[in-house]
Amino acid sequence: MFLDESGFMLTPAVRRTFAPRGQTPILTSWDRHDRISAISAVTVSPKRRRLGLYFHLMPDDENVYGEDTVTFLRQLRRHIHGQMTILWDRGNVLDRSKFVRAYLANRPEIVTEKFPGYAPETNPDEMVWQHLKNVQMAKVCSPDLDTHRRELQNAMRRLELKRHHFTSLSSEASISISTAS
Repeated sequence: MFLDESGFMLTPAVRRTFAPRGQTPILTSWDRHDRISAISAVTVSPKRRRLGLYFHLMPDDENVYGEDTVTFLRQLRRHIHGQMTILWDRGNVLDRSKFVRAYLANRPEIVTEKFPGYAPETNPDEMVWQHLKNVQMAKVCSPDLDTHRRELQNAMRRLELKRHHFTSLSSEASISISTAS
């Protein structure tokens, strides 16, 4: 399992677009710094070699803390049984939290490994976040966080349903997960 957290601002990510010559597209948005933090995991089934995507959105304007990571891991354990290896970055929330360390200390069936210093290109979950931010949620101008949350949930569900697209996103990571055994 590849695990990571991210945040989505209410202000849209502006990208290039096609427009008639001389007609600059205008995005009307709030100049607010509200955000939705999220945690997700890309899972690889060792037997079926299938990818899975699990995610949890935090309440408005809240960061992901160690307690939230433990709650997310507990939810994952309801779906994923047996041995589990978690690969994650060296972030404070995931690696250094006393809550996460205490939870993992009592679960020898869960093994954790860290990515090198700063190597987002090796984590398929980073590719999911990049796709959501730069493609699916780009140019989304939500009037409030409730609407933004619905847009984000819909984008995540679309990504889950498009299995081939999700697989290609994950294969962009420099770790080959299609050959995991």
